[in-house]
Amino acid sequence: MADLKFQRNFGIAAHIDAGKTTTTERILRYTGMIHKIGEVHDGAATTDWMEQEKERGITITSAAVSCQWNFPTVLGKATPDTKKYNFNIIDTPGHVDFTVEVERSMRVLDGLIALFSAVDGVEPQSETVWRQANRYNVPRIGFVNKMDRSGADFLNVVKQVREMLGSKAVPLQLPIGAEDDFKGVVDLIKMKGIIWHMETEGMTFDEIEIPADMLEEAKEWRAQLVEAVAEYDDHLMEKFFDNPDTITEAEIHEAVRKATIDLSIVPMMCGSSFKNKGVQTALDAVCRYLPSPMDIEAVKGINPDTGLEEARRPDAKEPFAALAFKIMTDPFVGRLAFFRVYSGHLDAGSYVLNVRSGKKERISRIMKMFANKQNPIDSIEAGDIGAAVGFKEIKTGDTLCHEDHPITLENMFIPEPVISVAVEPKTQADVDKMGMAISKLVEEDPTLRVKTDEETGQTILSGMGELHLEIIIDRMRREFKVEVNQGAPQVAYKEAFKQTIEHREILKKQSGGRGKFADIIFTIGPADAEWLTENPGKQFQFVNDIFGGSIPKEFHPAINKGFETAMHNGVLANYPMVDMKVRIFDGSYHDVDSDAMSFELCAKSGFREAGKKAKPTLLEPIMKVEVVTPDQYMGDVTGDLNRRRGMLEGMDTKGNAQVIKAKVPLSEMFGYVTQLRSLSSGRATSTMEFSHYAPAPNNIAEEVIAKVKGKVNA
Repeated sequence: MADLKFQRNFGIAAHIDAGKTTTTERILRYTGMIHKIGEVHDGAATTDWMEQEKERGITITSAAVSCQWNFPTVLGKATPDTKKYNFNIIDTPGHVDFTVEVERSMRVLDGLIALFSAVDGVEPQSETVWRQANRYNVPRIGFVNKMDRSGADFLNVVKQVREMLGSKAVPLQLPIGAEDDFKGVVDLIKMKGIIWHMETEGMTFDEIEIPADMLEEAKEWRAQLVEAVAEYDDHLMEKFFDNPDTITEAEIHEAVRKATIDLSIVPMMCGSSFKNKGVQTALDAVCRYLPSPMDIEAVKGINPDTGLEEARRPDAKEPFAALAFKIMTDPFVGRLAFFRVYSGHLDAGSYVLNVRSGKKERISRIMKMFANKQNPIDSIEAGDIGAAVGFKEIKTGDTLCHEDHPITLENMFIPEPVISVAVEPKTQADVDKMGMAISKLVEEDPTLRVKTDEETGQTILSGMGELHLEIIIDRMRREFKVEVNQGAPQVAYKEAFKQTIEHREILKKQSGGRGKFADIIFTIGPADAEWLTENPGKQFQFVNDIFGGSIPKEFHPAINKGFETAMHNGVLANYPMVDMKVRIFDGSYHDVDSDAMSFELCAKSGFREAGKKAKPTLLEPIMKVEVVTPDQYMGDVTGDLNRRRGMLEGMDTKGNAQVIKAKVPLSEMFGYVTQLRSLSSGRATSTMEFSHYAPAPNNIAEEVIAKVKGKVNA
C-alpha cells in the first residue's frame, strides 16, 4: 500500500484566462509526464482534449491527471531525504456556465491551488470558486500568475484576496522585478532569492542572496508571516516575542501547514506559468502545506439501514466507501465513472453497492485517468481518485460502498439552470439518435435538464448559460451525429406565492362501483424565511398538523406527494413553483372510497384552486454582471445597462479601466457581448453569473404569461 502521507489530491481553479490549463501543462512537464509543453492557444494542451476546447481555447470539462513529484530537493536535484509524492490533479473550467465541473471537483479534493491573474486580481468567477471551496472546507494556496504581464502587481492581489474574499492571505514570497523584468522570487521563509533559467524551460534555477534594495521589505513581510502563524505553535510564539531570529525554517513550515489545513490562512505565491517560472515552488508548497488524505477528518455519512451517522477513516482496512463525482461517455470503453475512494480497498472485477439504486454493480475495470487516456490498474485504495467501467446505472453523486457496510455520503450542491432552448430533430432518422444523445449528456452533466413541452411536443434543454447550451448542441452534432433545429434561448422563469390563504378541497367521484373520495383543509403560501435558511436548495415546506384520525396516517405521504408534484407546473404560466409552504390540519375520508391516489389527486386540484388566490407572482433570474471598460465608453456602457433594467451596484478603477458592477435580468442580456463590442470598439469585456431570482415587473410578467397562454391556444 502506498503511504498516504505522500498523496495529494488537489485542483486548480480560477476565473477565465487566469492560466489554469497552462499551469497544469507545466506541472505535467516538470513531473516528467509529457516531454513537450502544449499551449492552450495552439489547441495542444493535454487536459483540453475535447474538440470544442481546442477550437475555443477554453476548458469545458474538468480533466483529471496523475503524476509524481520529488520533494524535498536541493536546487531541483534529489537528495537522500527526497520522497516521491503522488499527485491527483483536476484542472477545472473557469467559465461560469461550467461551474458544476468545479463544484463536483471541490467535493472530492483535499486541497486547491487558487490562481489569480497578477493584472486582473480577484475577478467575479474567483469569488464563485472561493465560495465553492468554502462550502466544502477545502484548504488552499493562492498562486498569482502572469507576473510577466504589463500591470502585474502581486501585493495588490494579496490585498484584494484579503478584502474581497475575506481571507487571511499571507505572502510566502515577494517577486524580484515585475512585468518584463520579472526574474524570480524572494523566499520569505528561507530568506533567499530564486532565479529560474529560461534555457531549461524553468527546470533549473539558482539560489541568490536577496537583492539589497529588497532586504528591508523582505524582513517586514517575513515578520508578518511569522506573526500570522505563530499562534499555531506555542514554542514559535515564545521565540517570536523573545528573539525572532532564532526561528527555524522547519518551525515556520510546520506552522504554515497547520494554519493552511485549518483554513486560517491562505499562503500566497507568485510566478508566470507561461514563462516557466514559479510552478516548481508551488508544487513544493503543495507537498508542504496542503493536506494528505490522512490530514482530513474521517468522512461522515448516514447508514441507510439505521439512519445513524457513521465515519469512514482513510484506511485500506476499513470497509470500502467512495463517491462517484463525474460520469463520462467514452467512445471506446463506454460509460466511465470517476470516483474518489474515502476508505477501504477495491479490486477490479469485484462488486460494490450503489446505495441510491440499492443494486449491486460489478466493476469490470479500474483506471487511472490521464486527461482522456486510461491506464488500467488492478486495484485502488483509500485516498485515491480513479475511474471505473462496468456500471449499468450510475449518477453523479452516487455513493459506492461495500455491500455489507452501506453508507450514504453527502452529495454535492447542483445549481439550478437559468436558460432554456427548444430543440427538435431535423429528420426522422435523428429522432431516436437525439433521445440517446440527450440521455447520455444528461448523465454526464447534472446541470443539464430536459423536459418535453406538453403543448408543442418540443424537447426543452435547460442549462447554465448560452455558451453551455451551445456546447451541448455542438456535442450532439459532432459526437452523436444528430442534426437538430434549435429555437431562440428562453429564460427559465419560476413562480412563487406572496400570500398565505386557507382552502378546503373535496374530491368526490362516483361512477358505479367503488368511487374516489378525499377531503383536505390546508393553508398554502410562501415558505418561512428561517426554514429556507436552514434548508438551502429545498423548495417545499410541508407541515403536517393533523391530529386525531380525521385523515389516516397512510394517506399523509400521498398528500405531500400531490402538492410536490403539482409544484412542477405553477398556476400563472406553468413555470416551476419555488419556496412554497403547505400546512394541512384537517379533513375527512370515506372508509371504502378513500385511497392514497384520491388524496394525491385532491392535493393536486387543491393546489390549482388555492394557488390562484394566494397572489402568485412570476420570478425572473437576475444576473451579476461585471464590465471592464476604458474610461471613454463608461457613459455608453452604463446607459446601455440602465436600458436593460440593470441596477448599478458600484464602480471601481482597475489600472486605466473602469469596472462596472450591476445586477441585470437575464431576459435583457441575450446578445449582450456583441452589443458591448460595438459600443466599445471591441475594447470592453464582461462576465456574467447567476445571482438570484426576483419578482418580475407587472408589464414583463403579463407579457410572459400572455406568450405562454398564446402558445397553448395556438
